[in-house]
Amino acid sequence: MGSYEHKITIKAWAEEDRPREKLSHQGRRSLSDAELIAILIGSGNRNESAVELSKRILFGCENDLNQLARLSISELSKFKGIGEAKAISIIAALELGRRRKETISADRVQVSTSIDVYEAIVSRFKDLNHEEFWIIVLNRANKITSSHLVSKGGQAGTIADPKIIFNTALENHAASLILAHNHPSGNLKPSQADLELTRKLRSAGKFLDIPVLDHLIITDHGFLSFADEGILD
Repeated sequence: MGSYEHKITIKAWAEEDRPREKLSHQGRRSLSDAELIAILIGSGNRNESAVELSKRILFGCENDLNQLARLSISELSKFKGIGEAKAISIIAALELGRRRKETISADRVQVSTSIDVYEAIVSRFKDLNHEEFWIIVLNRANKITSSHLVSKGGQAGTIADPKIIFNTALENHAASLILAHNHPSGNLKPSQADLELTRKLRSAGKFLDIPVLDHLIITDHGFLSFADEGILD
């Protein structure tokens, strides 16, 4: 019971130090990252305000919002003053920001190079500590019409089922497909399993008249295109 009485809530601050009021009076761009996070969590702990707690969390992530977005509920809860509810609020807000960027970037992009594909799909792989396999559906004008997660696994890899992939392609009227998966390890070199799966999917695509145009391996630092490297076949 006593612990709630010792929290330094935003309402107790001097008015000029309250991030909610600052946003209201000066606009959202006037707030620092810590002040925006402070609005999400609402209160600090016995010894620090919500802004001070937010600054400490950011410092623990080297003031990098991308690092913060990778933290799990349990990892965020290790910061004194952050319980499950506050951790969930932070994670949800950062996920909304990621999805907004994803929506903007994936609006019927016309594909002519592997860079076009990478820029359209890379946000799907942001902040992942596990491997995911996606397919990108193109129409006859080589425009991306949709993208679909077909499997996910651990850090060591994921197993993509060709039946699921082409069932999804047919359901979404694909004229062609591009494959994409990430390597959380940062290694851009395709594994033997990557090569064998790509060959299998290329063969099935030819049979179904849904050609597989490329396969991208994506890491936090770049990507590799099977088509660019001449290793599709």
